[in-house]
Amino acid sequence: MSEMDIATIQLNSAKQNFILGKKNFKTGSRGYHAQGKMQVGDKNYQINILCVEIGSKPKEKEEKKEE
Repeated sequence: MSEMDIATIQLNSAKQNFILGKKNFKTGSRGYHAQGKMQVGDKNYQINILCVEIGSKPKEKEEKKEE
């Protein structure tokens, strides 16, 4: 069994785990994401989690300036 990446959200006194999935963002950055629903008391919340690796976006090549 492989190890899972989990984020725990605590809202008021309620706690819930969310499984993070690897994500390659459209910008080129890498990281993890999760989404789901969470009940806190008599209210429901939609939860979105983004974990973006700082510096993971490929650097754009500098264009040579013509003189």
